[in-house]
Amino acid sequence: MSIVVAPAPNVAAERRLLADRIFRAALLFNTALTAFWAAVYLTGAKTMFFSQYAITRESLLRVAFGFLVFSVLWGLIWYGVKNLLLKYFVGMTKEERRRAFSSRMNAGYDVAPLVARYSERRIRIADMIGRRGRFITLASAAFYYLYASQSANPSSGFATGFTQDNLFDAVIGGWMFLAFYYSDGFVAAAVYGPQSRIMDGVLARANNLLITTLWLVFKFVLVPLGAKLAQVYRPGEFALVFALIWGSYIACDACTEIGGSLFGRQTIRVWGVGDVNRKSIEGTLCGFAGSLALCLWVVLARPLPASWIVLAVIISVSNTVLELCSPRGTDDLTMATSNALICWVFGAIR
Repeated sequence: MSIVVAPAPNVAAERRLLADRIFRAALLFNTALTAFWAAVYLTGAKTMFFSQYAITRESLLRVAFGFLVFSVLWGLIWYGVKNLLLKYFVGMTKEERRRAFSSRMNAGYDVAPLVARYSERRIRIADMIGRRGRFITLASAAFYYLYASQSANPSSGFATGFTQDNLFDAVIGGWMFLAFYYSDGFVAAAVYGPQSRIMDGVLARANNLLITTLWLVFKFVLVPLGAKLAQVYRPGEFALVFALIWGSYIACDACTEIGGSLFGRQTIRVWGVGDVNRKSIEGTLCGFAGSLALCLWVVLARPLPASWIVLAVIISVSNTVLELCSPRGTDDLTMATSNALICWVFGAIR
């Protein structure tokens, strides 16, 4: 069992200040995005990023249904799973579990007493199951659907397969996550609870909001990159490149956390958004293995030159290094962007 030293009062205040700064940065970004959407909606202007701007009954229902099902109801299921794990697997009291699912910013939150009282590994496993159980099911379903769609009907927009081509959806989704950031209510617990690591302490929701915001930033980054990728790959290769960009990073990210929680000894200190920022060699190796297995699976399933195997290895190494070295909360952006750039260079020089 690892003992984490309790943060000094000034350190706790600094962490709350960082949480507030991340909220304000996300608020500023979403305000700018809202202004951009309003401008193109009112003027009817066309941009390279999004093609649909109309507010219709169908669009409103789609956004509301998506948030209700995927963020609230699906979150509620994994909130329940994590709550049971914290009660029976970790041994936390009802009050400790209530505070774990709160915003943790209104009355402070100290990780040290919990880690001194309970097994840190068990806490990490409960965090991992809540996070990955919620995310992997949704990501795997979306990845398989888009991969199969690209295989059957190749589209030049393959690289932006996860980008919802509707700015209105992105704007509303961003405001919904911002609205529940400081809330201690039940809906906020369902939205943020499964994703909020106990080991992140006061900065748990800050980490989640940072990931969500940077994911939205990447949607903009990938649009011009996607156009470049479509110029250097044949339609029959679109699904394969899509898998190398998206699937490999999802596999690396998931396997790193799963392997690290189950088998890792968190001895590698990293910088990022969280009270306790440590990773493990075991988790890093699991991430590499997961990424390489998926890359080789999609490459070897097709009659391709050996250079594609080299590409699979390079992408897996890149995913592993960036997952380990990127500040916590930013690795989604760095891994996905790097994968797209590597695939672009490969397509251009092969």
